[in-house]
Amino acid sequence: MGENLLKEIEKGSKMAVMKKKIITHYIYNGSSTITDLAREMDLSVPTVTKFIDEMCEEGYINDCGKLETSGGRHPSLYGLNADSGYFVGVEVRQFSVNLGLINFKGDIVQLKMNVPFKAKNTPESLDELCKLIKNFLQKLSVEKDKILNINVNLSGRVNPDLGYSYSIFNFDERPLTDMISEKVGGYRVSIDNDTRAMIYGEYMQGVVKGEKNIIFINISWGLGMGIIIDGKIYKGKSGFSGEFGHNFGYENQIICHCGKKGCIETEVSGAALHRILLEHINNGENSIISNARKSLDDLTLDDIIEAVNKEDLLCIELVEEIGVKLGRHVAGLINIFNPELVIIGGSLSRTGDYLTQPITTAIRKYTLNLMNRDSVIVESKLKERAGIIGACMLSRSKLFE
Repeated sequence: MGENLLKEIEKGSKMAVMKKKIITHYIYNGSSTITDLAREMDLSVPTVTKFIDEMCEEGYINDCGKLETSGGRHPSLYGLNADSGYFVGVEVRQFSVNLGLINFKGDIVQLKMNVPFKAKNTPESLDELCKLIKNFLQKLSVEKDKILNINVNLSGRVNPDLGYSYSIFNFDERPLTDMISEKVGGYRVSIDNDTRAMIYGEYMQGVVKGEKNIIFINISWGLGMGIIIDGKIYKGKSGFSGEFGHNFGYENQIICHCGKKGCIETEVSGAALHRILLEHINNGENSIISNARKSLDDLTLDDIIEAVNKEDLLCIELVEEIGVKLGRHVAGLINIFNPELVIIGGSLSRTGDYLTQPITTAIRKYTLNLMNRDSVIVESKLKERAGIIGACMLSRSKLFE
């Protein structure tokens, strides 16, 4: 069934285009009647009925029963058939990988979180990633020919349309999507930026409740931004939008991993928190971390977040300082974009109010008053699951939008 759908899409016929539009409608709106669908697509009811009948026969659409109304005939509701296809998401993080599977309706079928993995720009690291993906696929109970796409989230500069990553796994002339597909068994593969996946996860299943103009701030090991404008993800010409952390921010002479000096990320990120905390500990300041560890060589961001949530005063102070700095920069974004919603997510958002309160205070101080009233600042609802849920959702949307 899934293979037939892919073949139709690849042919790009007018029939396939209409079916993609119908599926996209159901992705974003859930079940609806033929009359509503016809109105949305600006087509006649008989034309839409013909498409729906054919897609029901093919197995992609289900009759979900009658719509309850106050009187008259009860029209039938139609929606996506959950079992007609599956989509895999893979989130590559600095020290781990998350993997997930959703069905055609977008329900989470399986999640595997925090699989140990060290992301490096080497062929060996890519091979290890592909082994983890293959192992995940082999253990799935669903029919393998119903897996329609695998989407891999990566940090940094990613061109999702061409399938190239320029920040990691950038050592071959072939598209990264082709290499991963070859190594995992020939499945269709797409890639995208990790922060775009996070904002899409929140948009589809998280904190977003109808807002169409949204900024997502991903403060993890690095600092990134996802943008949705008028309900659509903004990628930029080559997919490089959202490199918020690599704007110039500080005369600190610290060389960022991108090679430039003074990027915002050098003072506002998990990597910056890690560096600054070690400087304080090495200067003799007290912390749960310095007291509990004989060696600081293996200190992770998760260790620092755990210390904050155990009310370690030094770690709390440093997180609050980062929150103030981040709030100033986010205030600039609000003045530029005038968004309805600003979502604070990523690993460091797990410190809760210790981070978000200083951000909110700084935003109030540095934004224009009218702008400030328009923008609501919220924490990510999906937390550490935002990226993997977004990866799965993007895996599906890339076939139909």
